[in-house]
Amino acid sequence: MLNYRGGISFLQVWLFILFSLHGSCQNALKDPPFRIEEATIPQIQSAFEAGTLTSKSLVEFYIHTIGKLNPQLHAVIEVNPDALLLAEKVDAERVKRGVIGGLHGIPVLLKDNIASKDKLNTTAGSFALLGSKVPRDATVVSKLKKAGAIILGKASLSEWANFRANISLDGWSARGGQCKNSYVLTASPCGSSSGSAVGVSANMATVSLGTETAGSILCPASSNSVVGIKPTVGLTSRAGVVPISHNQDTVGPICRTVTDAVYLLDEIVGYDVRDHRATKSAARFIPKGGYKQFLKTNGLNGKRLGIVEGQFLQSGPYKAAYLNKHMTTMRAKGATLVKNHVVNDLLNISIDGQYTVLEHDFKHDLNIYLSELLQSPVRTLADIISFNLQHAAEEKLFKYGQEAFLRAENTSGLRSHIYRKALKGNHMLTKNGIDKVLETYKLDALVTLDVRVYSLLGIAGYPGISVPAGYTKAGVPFGIYFVGQRGSEPTLIQISYAFEQETKVRRIPLLNKEML
Repeated sequence: MLNYRGGISFLQVWLFILFSLHGSCQNALKDPPFRIEEATIPQIQSAFEAGTLTSKSLVEFYIHTIGKLNPQLHAVIEVNPDALLLAEKVDAERVKRGVIGGLHGIPVLLKDNIASKDKLNTTAGSFALLGSKVPRDATVVSKLKKAGAIILGKASLSEWANFRANISLDGWSARGGQCKNSYVLTASPCGSSSGSAVGVSANMATVSLGTETAGSILCPASSNSVVGIKPTVGLTSRAGVVPISHNQDTVGPICRTVTDAVYLLDEIVGYDVRDHRATKSAARFIPKGGYKQFLKTNGLNGKRLGIVEGQFLQSGPYKAAYLNKHMTTMRAKGATLVKNHVVNDLLNISIDGQYTVLEHDFKHDLNIYLSELLQSPVRTLADIISFNLQHAAEEKLFKYGQEAFLRAENTSGLRSHIYRKALKGNHMLTKNGIDKVLETYKLDALVTLDVRVYSLLGIAGYPGISVPAGYTKAGVPFGIYFVGQRGSEPTLIQISYAFEQETKVRRIPLLNKEML
């Protein structure tokens, strides 16, 4: 009889294999394998607790998925080289000390304009910041780590959060290339938080963080059939985030479900001395006990919702049918819908002053961010403009240009008359626009599928939530937006969660199905 080294016979080997298979089958009957695709944070945490999943195996799954899908989708710029080591560490902590936070062992993708002090770069998608060294984690990243999260990598984005040129492609950056829609590769992924949305939609991470100035969370979430929360400006700290505007920038979750988005939001809100003015003002809106308490299936009951149809109905009967269906659902769940020309005309308000404010803010805020870097090839906006001229081929300068940079560089400071006038105009626009409509008709929120809502929310600094609402004939997703006044996140969460649970529109992208 053939013997193996060590005196173990061929028969003994087969007996061992058969016994192992028998034991494995019995275990499988007791504990079926945990399915990671589409799993929510609560489901993953339950699997951790039951011992059917480890953080290391979770990270390994996402790294494998990134390896398979990212060559087509370009959603991830970098994977954290220490991700597996961090996963092993949190697994050991769980055994030794138990769960240390609400996101213990959960892998998170960060948009590449959110600083992390590790082996990952923070470049806003530009070669100009490649090799720069940040002084510390962005405050939201510090909060994630404190909650036990694992920073899995950096997500691609529209370069400089889509504030470089007059004309560019959503999701394109010099470092990341062209990010693709997770459902239809030829469709826009929207931006600027393109990779954050595509990454979670394609199951490359459990959850992600994006940033928004005017639509950069809501739009990519909508276009990739995921949930995006644009928080009230100041609810989350912007310290350590490559800025556009201190008046409009906000950091928020992009996730596959409202539940996951709320779990993530709970961990990143709060006062920050490094973003003192905004976070102190918004801290009063944070409810005692956090936001999870507002995940209620009856959250539509008794709500008064203003329906802003806007230009959406002009896109054809196919999409219009979705809106009509959803309005029927909301009524059936106890909501009162208000439709009239005053509410609908809200999106026709002129927003000309927005760009004046953004251009002034950008130069001021970016120069401060660059000055605080421990190491950087560029220290001012003027340096970046020069860098792009010197590296025109890599940065595709002649294709996309840098007109927004040039206008910002030519601004005259935050004390200038033109800036103060534009800022005052923005405040009046909010008072006479969103505020007036909500107060006149005693509305809890506005509901729309029209993308023009982005600018109004940005100018006001108000919150919004995007939830999957449907798919075009070509299979491209679109979302529905629930928006409200400053600090209205509890109400918006109730509404969006109830809507999501009743409709359950999201389906897994075809690329994921092909990989399984």
